[in-house]
Amino acid sequence: MKTFSMPIQLRWSDMDSNRHLRHSAYYDFGAAVRIKYLSEHGITSEKLTELHIGPVLFREEAIFKREVKLEDEITMDMQLLKTTPDYGRWSIRHHITKADGTVAAIITIDAAWIDLEKRKLAIPPESIRATFESFPKSPDFQFTIPEKK
Repeated sequence: MKTFSMPIQLRWSDMDSNRHLRHSAYYDFGAAVRIKYLSEHGITSEKLTELHIGPVLFREEAIFKREVKLEDEITMDMQLLKTTPDYGRWSIRHHITKADGTVAAIITIDAAWIDLEKRKLAIPPESIRATFESFPKSPDFQFTIPEKK
């Protein structure tokens, strides 16, 4: 099973009044991991501007399993959980893992691509589809068919 992960540097500002990682920081870290992966694979902010396309989130869900403290060393991974065959809609799962291998949280997002000029959901161009084809896939990865309205 292939994966993409990166270490997360915790900051004092990421902590809440209970001295553990605030809930919204998990989502911020997930966005950073996704953007880093896309950038490393040629889908930079400049490229998205050129293509008049961008990602839009429909849902973010966190399952918190163990608290994370300022001194903890953590990494966050990213795997494609499901997608439509055209890669227009997709879901990604992140695991936040402590240095000892303990999973501290699982973040799942549902997202799509939006045409930034038409302000409508869009099918991504071939360059984005090719990147998504090479995404690390979760063990339970599946292609899905979008529901008809």
